[in-house]
Amino acid sequence: MENVLAINEKVVFDIERTVQSIADGILKDALQKGASDIHVVPHGKNMAIKLRLGNQLLERQVLKNPICERLISHFKFISAMDIGDKRRPQSGASSYCYDGMDVGLRISTLPAGKTESMVIRLLPQQKQIPFYQLSLFPATTQKLISLMKHAHGLVILTGPTGSGKTTTLYSLLHEASQIINRNVITLEDPIEKQSENVLQIQVNEKAGISYAAGLKAILRHDPDIIMVGEIRDHETAQIAVRAALTGHLVLTTMHTRDAEGAIYRLLEFGVSWLEIEQTLIAATAQRLVELSCPFCEGQCPPFCFTAGRNKRGSVFEILTGRALAQVLKHARGEAGKGQYKTLRDAIVKGIALGYIREGELKRWVIDEQKT
Repeated sequence: MENVLAINEKVVFDIERTVQSIADGILKDALQKGASDIHVVPHGKNMAIKLRLGNQLLERQVLKNPICERLISHFKFISAMDIGDKRRPQSGASSYCYDGMDVGLRISTLPAGKTESMVIRLLPQQKQIPFYQLSLFPATTQKLISLMKHAHGLVILTGPTGSGKTTTLYSLLHEASQIINRNVITLEDPIEKQSENVLQIQVNEKAGISYAAGLKAILRHDPDIIMVGEIRDHETAQIAVRAALTGHLVLTTMHTRDAEGAIYRLLEFGVSWLEIEQTLIAATAQRLVELSCPFCEGQCPPFCFTAGRNKRGSVFEILTGRALAQVLKHARGEAGKGQYKTLRDAIVKGIALGYIREGELKRWVIDEQKT
C-alpha cells in the first residue's frame, strides 16, 4: 500500500513539474521574442498558445486540452484566483523573474464552452522609458511633462487597451518624482508596475482598503500628485474629482476613443459640469503605431520583431488650455468645437516625415469606424 501511495505521489509531482516547466518555457519564449501578451485560446480538442508581437498575433504551439487546463490552473493559482471556478471571468496579477528582471503578469480568464481562455499581459518592471521617448515628436513630450508642473487639477490619459497608457503614466510619475521633486502616491487595483520612486497603495476590499478609504488615507500623507489607476465607474470618477478639488494634481486613465470622449464619460459617471470645469486641466488620447523599418518593405516578418529594435512609437492628441475650453463649450452646445491637433493629424505628420508606416493611417481609420 505504501508503495502504491509513493508511486501516486511521484506521478502527481511529475505532472506538476511538467506544467511548471511548460509555463516557464512559454514565459521565457514570450519575453525573448519581445511579446506584449500571451494568449491561450481553445482550438478544437487542443489549445493554441499565441504571442502578440506588435500588431500581429502569432501562433507558437498547440497543446492538448488536459495539459492546458492544468496550465491555466497553475497561472490562476499564482495570481490568487479561484481555481475551481470556471464559469465566470476572473483577473489577477503575479510576477516572474526573467534574466534578473522582474516582470509583472496581469492575467485574465474567460469561460469558453467547457474550458477557459486566458490572456497574460507582460509588464517588464524595469523597462522605464526616458521622458524624451514618450512621443515621436519632442513638442508633444514637452507638453506632457509640463502637465506635471500644475499644482492641482485632473489629467486623464485615454486610449484603448494596449495603447501604452500605463507605460506613459509611470514615465510621467517617475519624471515628476525624480526631476520635479514631487511627492507621488498611487491608488491602484492591481498595482501594474512596481516603482521605487513613488508610494504605491494596493486596493484591498477585504482588508478595508477601498478606493474611498485609500484616498482618505492618502490625503493625510501630504501628497503632491495622486494617481488613481483607472476610472471605471461612478465611485472611482467621484474619488478622482474629489481628490482634484482638494488641491492636488490627479492623474488617471480611461478607455475612450479620443480625448474629447473623456468629458462625456465623466458625465456618464455622474460628474457634474461644474466639477469638470473646475478640475479637468488636460485630456490626452494615445495610440501605438508601427514605425517605418529601414530593413523591411511593407509588413515586417515575425523575426524582425524579435531582433531587439524599437518597432513602435506613441502619438498623442492633447486637449488643454484654450482647446479644452472650446471643446467643453461645444459639449454644452454653446459654441463650435474649434481647431486642435488630433490623432489623425499626428499620424499623417509622422507618415509625411517618414517615421510611421503608411498602413498605420488605414488601420487607425478602420479602428475608428469600429468604435
